[in-house]
Amino acid sequence: MAGSPHREPDVEESESLRSDANIAGPMADPVPGPRPADSEPAPGPLGAAEVVSRETRMPRPDQTRVMVVANQKGGVGKTTTTVNLAASLALHGNRVLVVDLDPQGNASTALGIDHHADVPSIYDVLVDQRKLSDVVQPVRDVEGLFCAPATIDLAGAEIELVSLVARESRLDRAIKAYEQPLDYILIDCPPSLGLLTVNALVAGAEVLIPIQCEYYALEGLGQLLRNVELVRGHLNPKLHVSTILLTMYDGRTRLASQVADEVRSHFGQEVLRTSIPRSVRISEAPSYGQTVLTYDPGSSGALSYMEAAREIALRGIGVHYDDSRAHTVGHQSVGHQPVGHQQQQDQHSMSEGLQ
Repeated sequence: MAGSPHREPDVEESESLRSDANIAGPMADPVPGPRPADSEPAPGPLGAAEVVSRETRMPRPDQTRVMVVANQKGGVGKTTTTVNLAASLALHGNRVLVVDLDPQGNASTALGIDHHADVPSIYDVLVDQRKLSDVVQPVRDVEGLFCAPATIDLAGAEIELVSLVARESRLDRAIKAYEQPLDYILIDCPPSLGLLTVNALVAGAEVLIPIQCEYYALEGLGQLLRNVELVRGHLNPKLHVSTILLTMYDGRTRLASQVADEVRSHFGQEVLRTSIPRSVRISEAPSYGQTVLTYDPGSSGALSYMEAAREIALRGIGVHYDDSRAHTVGHQSVGHQPVGHQQQQDQHSMSEGLQ
């Protein structure tokens, strides 16, 4: 099961692309299965989230997009980004699978999936070659969203995988053998560049890198990019960095704007026009076993993730994204003082991270 090739935007978004005739509604089946014919979605249990989803339908890709959410720095919003983008896409009629590759199992927690030691998990798929379909669970409250959970057993998988045959491609083989149709597979990686992350990079076609808008945001990112190049050169020629998402943006600070400018100067078109603001609701949602889309669908965090998902969906089919509703960053003036010595040092430090 391969991801869609990266294409530059080449046509303008039109109403027909968002019409009911072209974009299917949410799935009615509670477990993975064949897609039904496109139809008007039935009223769902999500209230405001369902209303919003109907107003901003998202197209489905021509083939499954496998996206690896990676950054070896901790606390940059990898898991939060994975689960909220997945929920946004699923609420807009896509079928989405989240693969939790982080031994902490935070993505499983946020989606309300039980992941204690006795639950069949992605560990069994990687180490014991169990079928992926045996461990996938549907996510409560969000039709079309599924999760392959992580358990604490995954903490020892790095060591156990070392002696196994084809250790780098076990997840790839499991995904290719998964027979149920999916529009997106989002893989949540641990904050490291070990064998679990390598398995994700071999299985995926696209890399999505969340970058927090804070000091040293780019520190160490160069090593991740080098690993992506190594995997592309030796194991997965279709792999590429397709998406950079700015997270934890605080428009009140000059530093956030400087980080955004620095990221855009390095990555250009790969950076989404939509950024994710700091939001209490985003932080609160996992404690209730929910994404922010179901916890508080009207919050700034939920709306930002929905716009980011919409931008990703439109980019995937080569449609120009209208950023009039996006929370854009990097072009806002903060005060009128010139950039001082400390700010210049900040920018230099961030640049060094890519060396």
